[in-house]
Amino acid sequence: MPSRRTLLKGLALAAAASAVPLPAYASTTGHIPPLRQMRGMWIASVVNINWPSKPGLTADEQKAEYLAWLDVAVQRKLNSVFVQIRPTADAFWPSPFEPWSQYLTGTQGQDPGYDPLGFAVEETHKRGLAFHAWFNPYRVSMQADPAKLHPDHPGRKHPDWILPFGGKLYYNPGMPEVRKFCQDAMMDAVTRYDIDGLHFDDYFYPTNTTAFDDSAAFAEHGAGFPDLATWRRHNVDLMVQEMQQRVLESKPEIAWGISPSGIWRNKASDPLGSDTNGGQSYDNLHADTRGWVKKGWLDYIAPQLYWYIGQPPADYSKLVPWWSDVAAGTKTQLWIGQAAYKAGDPAQAAEWQAPDELSRHLTLNRDHPEIGGDIWYNANDVKVDRIGSISTAVADHYQRPALAPVLPRLAKGEPPRRPVLAYALRRHGGVEVRAVATGRDEPFVFAVFRFDRDARSGDFADARHLVAVVPGDRQVRWTDPDGGRGDHYYVVAVDRANRTSRPSNGFRVI
Repeated sequence: MPSRRTLLKGLALAAAASAVPLPAYASTTGHIPPLRQMRGMWIASVVNINWPSKPGLTADEQKAEYLAWLDVAVQRKLNSVFVQIRPTADAFWPSPFEPWSQYLTGTQGQDPGYDPLGFAVEETHKRGLAFHAWFNPYRVSMQADPAKLHPDHPGRKHPDWILPFGGKLYYNPGMPEVRKFCQDAMMDAVTRYDIDGLHFDDYFYPTNTTAFDDSAAFAEHGAGFPDLATWRRHNVDLMVQEMQQRVLESKPEIAWGISPSGIWRNKASDPLGSDTNGGQSYDNLHADTRGWVKKGWLDYIAPQLYWYIGQPPADYSKLVPWWSDVAAGTKTQLWIGQAAYKAGDPAQAAEWQAPDELSRHLTLNRDHPEIGGDIWYNANDVKVDRIGSISTAVADHYQRPALAPVLPRLAKGEPPRRPVLAYALRRHGGVEVRAVATGRDEPFVFAVFRFDRDARSGDFADARHLVAVVPGDRQVRWTDPDGGRGDHYYVVAVDRANRTSRPSNGFRVI
């Protein structure tokens, strides 16, 4: 079924969020806007899909492009970005393991003149957005000639590590030394940079075929497995389980998750599968995505449900309850990968020409409390909004700001100290609010609430009265353009794990 890999074949808070009026939908439909909701978008670098838009841009041009993507995220009221920093066994940071990415300069191994990852993380956080580092675990090259890799590339130094398939090169997942090396290469970025998450996409084994010739590795390491497919799944399981352990040991405060293709198995293949008839990650990619959730190996899973509601081979409205059932009762959060790239594309089915198709997806999600939000693919489609599909979804579902979800395993950690609201005063252009942190650590963001009365217990559990999420510092000033005489303001401090403090003192505008 179509996924990010199909698209690639064809291709060869938010920060200082402005206040918005209290939405009528909160009372007219009974829907209560959630305080916490994943609102992310993928910024892809492979073959220069999003950033940089083409190889060879100057450092300043690359920086300007990235800042423009953050502007898109803020405009669309998102709170997270997922940025591809290791697209083809290369790096968007000065890595001791793999060469500089060719998608920066046009030449693999060439220094771009700055640290793209360091820059991106810093600027993302300035806007109160979370930065999830997106890695492709096994893909080595979008072409199949090892001689075209940089002379110091691990694939040149260890030619036995790589295998050609489908016009590309891949690391061999069946070799323990390869698995460890890939983990080391990715953990280098995790440990050296202030990222908020480690993210894998849907690429594992390239396909269920013997044309991907890992027979030698199977002969050496496959003893005790009944067949090649079972051994391959075991290898991917090890990568997932071991990555979890390394994250927990090195940086337990970050999120670890995967965005697999949307179908684990069809019901015709397995009674536990979904009522679909499409490509199966379990069989085709050797990715036991359902098993990872049930075994607790992920903080979140974000299946790419890139089908419209009612699509015959794979109906979005059937996959959502299936994935919700998989996640129910586990500690793995469920976020949905949304196909922004299909909306308004004339090559897609008529259903994708409806401006409200994606908004209807999010409406359907409301019936499944296991779903904690969505990630949009890809950033360019979030920006161009071809038929108003993104702006429709934003208007229908993102009226209030939202904090990113807090991981269950981190929820019981020490929350931030209660901040002090110094004042809320009428100024030209609205009400200026000034908040001051009281704890040793400065908050990541401040959540600003506005009421027409004194707040009561429980008023801060949802976003009905949340008017802004403002990037944190020891103190912040923010102006509410819709505030006025008689309004009551409170501020909540939020840390990098999205834990919240007790509300500040209230301040009534006079």
